[in-house]
Amino acid sequence: MGNTEKQARGVDHSRRGKVTPVHPRPASRNRTGSAAPLPAVKSETQTEAVHGPDSRHAAPALSLVIPVFNEEKNLSELIRRCLKTCEEIAVPFEVVLVDDGSSDGSAQMILAAAEQNAGTVVGVLLNRNYGQHAAVMAGFAESRGDIIVTLDADLQNPPEEVPKLVRKIEEGFDVVGTIRTPRHDPLFRRVASSIVNRAARRATGVTMHDYGCMLRAYRRHVVCAMLQCHERSTFVPVLANSFARKATEIEVHHAERTGGESKYSLWKLINLQFDLLTSMTTFPLRLLSVLGGVVSTMGVGFGIFLLVMRFVHGPGWAAQGVFTLFAVLFIFIGAQFIAMGLLGEYIGRIYHDVRARPRYFVHQVVGRSGSGQQAAPVRAE
Repeated sequence: MGNTEKQARGVDHSRRGKVTPVHPRPASRNRTGSAAPLPAVKSETQTEAVHGPDSRHAAPALSLVIPVFNEEKNLSELIRRCLKTCEEIAVPFEVVLVDDGSSDGSAQMILAAAEQNAGTVVGVLLNRNYGQHAAVMAGFAESRGDIIVTLDADLQNPPEEVPKLVRKIEEGFDVVGTIRTPRHDPLFRRVASSIVNRAARRATGVTMHDYGCMLRAYRRHVVCAMLQCHERSTFVPVLANSFARKATEIEVHHAERTGGESKYSLWKLINLQFDLLTSMTTFPLRLLSVLGGVVSTMGVGFGIFLLVMRFVHGPGWAAQGVFTLFAVLFIFIGAQFIAMGLLGEYIGRIYHDVRARPRYFVHQVVGRSGSGQQAAPVRAE
């Protein structure tokens, strides 16, 4: 190698060695959605690109991630209020709208908003419906902010509450949850939510009163940790708390739904409960062992009782013991079916995870300045 080439390389190394610190928690992620290690510094070239004359290329400090499913009646107002609220916070921001396979005009409205507000509104279109939490994970993979706030698209979580979460998380918290006050939901939804919250508190050890509210704020490193998890049954609030060092919650306003209807039917709520239960703890399996031991002990005791009573009252006692035998048999059969059902839930989720199919496929991304539109599917790792 000639001296000229060595000198040229020496100059190149010296230029690359000069770095300038930027954000304290920047995120580096590939286009597949997987999280890469967080760099502490950026090169001069990268810093110039971020702080160049076009502010739309600046890395956002705040990302709003909103899953959307058949919300065309609320979408226009949602986007307007989100943009107005984020502009009042006065930090670089982006609004990531994830269309979860809507069958109405929601996808077209997201495309139009992303084209009109390129660089601030980003549209992520999934190829079909995968569920709210999978859509949130897709939004996490596309977001770039140091602080990520999630909320529903039905406007029951008012976007005007976002600044309260941002101020709270800037106090040093990793996760900020919310308590809906007052709660404008039917009685059945409130009862189901209470059961879910109680189970989540006991399983995670983190005292939060409203795991069902999607209006939550996360630090970038917590989101990156969640993106590295590969399970298909994901309950985002519980998963985030498992990586948070400091978590808290605040009260926020809860509005009544003005347009459309709730997407959570009774069956979807039951599925959500099973996802929550099996994704965060193996306590039901241990409980089965305990219940099995208790039932077996009771069965032995009851058998001894029947034997003693037979000697005391003779063979004619309790109709020769036939009905007693049937009662005991039904108890054991019911316990076995319950145990088989719970084991089946876990085995089914193991089956889905072993197949290692992607959690979702992104059909198109629009509104990202400098990248144009992407039509190729993107796999979530």
